[in-house]
Order: sequence, then C-alpha cells, then structure tokens
Amino acid sequence: MPTITDIAVCIRTWDFSETSQTVSLFVREHGIVRGLAKGSRREKGAFSGGIDVLTRGQVVAIIKSGRDLATITAWHLQEMYRSVRQNLAANRAGLYMADLVHHMLIDHDPHPQVFDAFATSLGQLEESSNVDLSLLQFQWTLLTETGYQPRIGGDLKVDEVSDRRSTVLFSPLAGGVVADDAGSSNSAESKIEGWRVRRQTIEVLRSLQGGEPVAHDARSINRANRLLAAYFRQIIGREPPTMRWAFGERIV
Repeated sequence: MPTITDIAVCIRTWDFSETSQTVSLFVREHGIVRGLAKGSRREKGAFSGGIDVLTRGQVVAIIKSGRDLATITAWHLQEMYRSVRQNLAANRAGLYMADLVHHMLIDHDPHPQVFDAFATSLGQLEESSNVDLSLLQFQWTLLTETGYQPRIGGDLKVDEVSDRRSTVLFSPLAGGVVADDAGSSNSAESKIEGWRVRRQTIEVLRSLQGGEPVAHDARSINRANRLLAAYFRQIIGREPPTMRWAFGERIV
C-alpha cells in the first residue's frame, strides 16, 4: 500500500457524508487519483477545512492495489485561486479546464507538464485580460501532451492553397488543416468534411506551435479557443458539460 505525497489540483468533489468527501485530484507525479477523504469537512483535522474544486494543495494518499478509491489522509491547502470564485469569466474557464483534464486523461497516468500548464493557467486567471489567452495556452498544451496536437499547415500543398484564400479548411477527422481545392470538382480532398476557419485563427495556433508570443487580437484568440474546443469535442466523442458554460451555444 504505497503512500504518496504530492501537489494536486482538485477537479471533482462529491459529498460522502456530512463530514467526508470523495474527490478526484489531478496529482502532478501520479495523474488523476480518486479517493475518499474521511473527516475532511471537520474544522479540526488534516484537510484545511475541506477540499474544494479548483484549489491546489499538498495531498497525502494511500493507494491500494485493486481498489478504485485511494484513502486521502491529508490535504494542505496551498492556493485557492480566488479569481475563479470572484470572476465569472475565470470561473467558466477554470471549470472547463478541469473538465478537459477529467475527460482527456486516465487515472494514475502522470502528465506533469499538463499539471504545470493547468496550475499556471489557473494562476493567470487573476487578471481578467489573461483569461482567453490562458485558456488557449492550456488547451494547446493538453492537446500536445496527449498526442492530439492538430496539424496546422507546413506542407507545401496546404500552404499554397491557403495562401490564396481568407479561410482554410480544418478537418477534425484528418487532425487539422487540410488542402482545400474547392475549385476542383475532381479533387478527393475537396470532399473532406470540416470547418472553415479564418487564416488569422490558424496563425494564432502557429504562434503557439512555434513557442512565440501570441501577439494577435482578442477576437482571433477567442476564435482559436473555440476551434480547439470543438476539436476536443470530436476527440472525446461528446461535449463536456462545461463547454457551453465556457463558450455559449455556438462553438464553431
């Protein structure tokens, strides 16, 4: 029965009793860990008064082989991320990011770079102007680290076609931007189903891919966020519950 001590962000909670909780924690070196925190809601105890969604802390847990739930023995609160409790846009972004972690990662599969990006993005939500950019950077990191980074050009054929038009074709089934020979009735690729997106949106993603500062207007960043959200929806196979909360009725 290994005991782990690590930093974690809480992404789900369920009431177990008046004084206890079951929780889902995104743990930096151990991935998603689901556990039972007995007595976590008691004022005097080792849980800082309870474990709340979108808080970061140091967790101590006993992971038992063959059991779905670990035993959470301590939670030492480190960061409350007050902005997600005080600012509506930050709340929407934070809950959506937690939802993506829940749907994209499997239990006990470590992704420290995703954890760092998650914690960093939550911290950046303190500034309202950073919400869209922080969310975009997190979505991109999660796609990259899980092997789903979209292809956004770079081959000659795609660039030759896209450079002649104000929009490009993004195919979620093909995993990114595809050549769009709409003017050729005999082109097989023209029959690929996808979403038509502005070139500026793809340029935002290219900046992320190249590790460059995202020096684009707010509308382009918002469109890039929505495009990646729609791509996540296709990957997951259904719409995460918080997606409409974060983006409204229309994604792309």
